[in-house]
Amino acid sequence: MLELVDYLQTLPFVLTVELEPPKGCDLSSVYKYAKALKGKVHAVNITDSPMANMRMSPIAVAHMVKQEAGIDAVFHLTCRDRNVIGLQAELLGAHALGVRSILVLSGDPPSRGDHPNARGIFEVDSVGLVKIAHCLNQGYDWTGHALKGASNFHIGVAANPLAEDMEKELERLAKKIENGANFIQTQPIYEPEILARFVERIRPYDLPVIAGVLPIKSRKMCQHILHNIPGIHIPSWLVAKIEKEDRQGGVDAARQLLRELPYVVQGAHIMPVGSASLVQEVLAPVNSQQVAGM
Repeated sequence: MLELVDYLQTLPFVLTVELEPPKGCDLSSVYKYAKALKGKVHAVNITDSPMANMRMSPIAVAHMVKQEAGIDAVFHLTCRDRNVIGLQAELLGAHALGVRSILVLSGDPPSRGDHPNARGIFEVDSVGLVKIAHCLNQGYDWTGHALKGASNFHIGVAANPLAEDMEKELERLAKKIENGANFIQTQPIYEPEILARFVERIRPYDLPVIAGVLPIKSRKMCQHILHNIPGIHIPSWLVAKIEKEDRQGGVDAARQLLRELPYVVQGAHIMPVGSASLVQEVLAPVNSQQVAGM
């Protein structure tokens, strides 16, 4: 089975889709969704208790998806729930299970999720977690002790092309890259021109960039993002389009974005916002030209 790193090295453009683990032990819907995506995308991204809502371990889900659906899985790992001992243990366990693609994130605080009284750890941030994964790749633990066998993780990091303090965002991204990042995945973006300016600023790092695509499925969702989710900018033209066309406006905008992104970055990551059918709608007209080498 080819992994995301193989596709990034050999194809001009890759597609990935986010997949949320279950809140419970039943993986049937996860398998169904992953199997439906096989041949349409190059990998799925498994979230780590997103928005601090408890879910099954992304490492276990990533391993099972690879086994059951025959598609590569990128597991998210946050700094929220584990100290440096636990983070290293999780990574070594993932490697033993054959899950090698990772997206490193700081994670949302527990106060935002379904266990608001839980305590966040955050012993390191995403910069530190990149360094931990890179150390394991070099055959050493966080304290410099040699391992019995080095890991081989392909380390992804997040970046926001629309950060309010762009200089600070670029500074943090530089630290992640210096510590061993291998690819960049952006927050949702709707305007390729803005993304292109961001890509130009990070061009000297020569790392593949996968752009976040968040299809807007309703007027309600559009207004929720506008008023409640900082860091995601929906341009006025798209707000007007969704107000007029509702779901179809969001689907058409996402399709158009996917047509334009290959001229700017090396891949796209689609976030399904809890709707597998929405992803299928968005992907329908682009698969024939985007997904190759499956």
